Amino acid sequence: MNAIFYISITLATFIAMEGITWLTHKYVMHGFLWYLHEDHHKPNGHLFEKNDAFFLIFAIPSWLCIMLGLQHQQYIAAAIGFGIAMYGLAYFLVHDVIIHQRFKWFTRSNNVYVRTIRWAHKMHHKHINKEHGESFGMLYVAKKYWEKVQADKRRNVF
Repeated sequence: MNAIFYISITLATFIAMEGITWLTHKYVMHGFLWYLHEDHHKPNGHLFEKNDAFFLIFAIPSWLCIMLGLQHQQYIAAAIGFGIAMYGLAYFLVHDVIIHQRFKWFTRSNNVYVRTIRWAHKMHHKHINKEHGESFGMLYVAKKYWEKVQADKRRNVF
């Protein structure tokens, strides 16, 4: 197989991870593992949260796919692992750095996409309990949030 094939698998995995993340967030984090995710909706002021354990839930399969895929020359598995890892990096940058600003690398942005994902996430966090949630994704943002931010932009709200 050629490099384009494995790059395609990596990119397809990255894209699929948005759906997997949405499903995991809605049905696992806001379901039977709420006790780990709850402190993300009810911050306690600490740098780390129990919610950070979800990093391992995604990092371990990624690491195993990469390691075992490379060791056993199963490059499709390695490509899947790299796709998961790339999504993990994107998740960290978008969710922890841009949205929640846990690290003060980017504190202000007038970029419409950044403002839209921040607004959608704010709407997700207006629900402090596991019920009645909305906007469970991370990179893909529903049309209603785009429309709200575009309307604010037209009114020069930002």
